[in-house]
Amino acid sequence: MTTDPIADFLIRLKNANRVGKTEVIMPFSKMKNELANLLAKEGYVGEISRRGKTALKHMVVELTYKDGKPAIVGTKRISKPSRRIYKGVREVFPVKRGKGLLVLSTPKGVLTDAAARKERVGGEALFEIW
Repeated sequence: MTTDPIADFLIRLKNANRVGKTEVIMPFSKMKNELANLLAKEGYVGEISRRGKTALKHMVVELTYKDGKPAIVGTKRISKPSRRIYKGVREVFPVKRGKGLLVLSTPKGVLTDAAARKERVGGEALFEIW
């Protein structure tokens, strides 16, 4: 049992990318599923599938590579269970000059920085990925 499931999700993705794995198996949760679907839509991961019975649900995340290099180069967890960081719409800026993403948990769901600016909404800054 981890105390920070989002950080565990990010570290599993980053470690699997570094050793060249093609997929990662991790415990399923609604939040991790939303984050994985968002990252799949943005091209950082491939296909997402669920496995297991009701008690032991797992999700399998397929990793993507571009020219033999992993799509995920780095991640940075911003808001933690011990310290929550909230950003208003005026405080949401592009990450790595537009090469990365800031993922926010907003009243309109989990959004990227660009989608949050378009929707004119702020929220809890979860993590950056590039």
